[in-house]
Amino acid sequence: MNKKLIIGSLFFVLLIVSCQKEVEKPKVIYDSSSKNTMAPKLDSSKVEIADLPVVMEGTDYLIHPIGDLRIYERGTKSKYGSSAVNDVSFTISNVAQYEITGFLQNLKFQKIDSDSIRPLTDKPILIETATYLKTVSDRIKKQILVYTMVDADTNRDGKLDTNDINTLYLSTISGEKFTKVATDLEELIDWNLIEASNRLYFRTIEDTNKNGQFDQKDVLHYNYIDLNKNDWKVIRYSPI
Repeated sequence: MNKKLIIGSLFFVLLIVSCQKEVEKPKVIYDSSSKNTMAPKLDSSKVEIADLPVVMEGTDYLIHPIGDLRIYERGTKSKYGSSAVNDVSFTISNVAQYEITGFLQNLKFQKIDSDSIRPLTDKPILIETATYLKTVSDRIKKQILVYTMVDADTNRDGKLDTNDINTLYLSTISGEKFTKVATDLEELIDWNLIEASNRLYFRTIEDTNKNGQFDQKDVLHYNYIDLNKNDWKVIRYSPI
């Protein structure tokens, strides 16, 4: 057999094995004897910065995105745009209509006519999206934000990132009533707002076989919240 072909085949096999190992990395480690717990500590070595505040249409609160100053190797591009000087990105979020995205450490809220600024939480979190439910909020006169985020170091590697379980939270537009609505250790799959009924639907998956991964052997849960009500009670239903 051609020597180059043999080398190429070996490289291909090694690549497949490497990819499989990466895929099989557990998202949850249940070992309670592990030195690393699911509650990470704040990293005081990171430099915290804020983007300029945004106001969702029809509300009277400034929202300040908070995140870590990002330093990139020379010659690479900023992940969040072109606002970079000497390989340091001072932009930590993207803002679309009614939504803030990024990898944010917190959000801070300020009433337009006030100098007081309050954080969403004092615990370590990683916010990926914060979405204002504009249409429903106008209809039911309750201004609500939905967050997809990470709130626990479920793989116990000492940090919060996308390798940990993603979960779902709600709050008012002021950042108050910050409430987790997805069950602990269930991975958020997606969520959808049904405006006709003022309901927020979402799906999660439970690692029922406790292998640390989420796959076809696990159980899907279907949930909704009636946003008309004040308690944001999660109701499970069975469409199948």
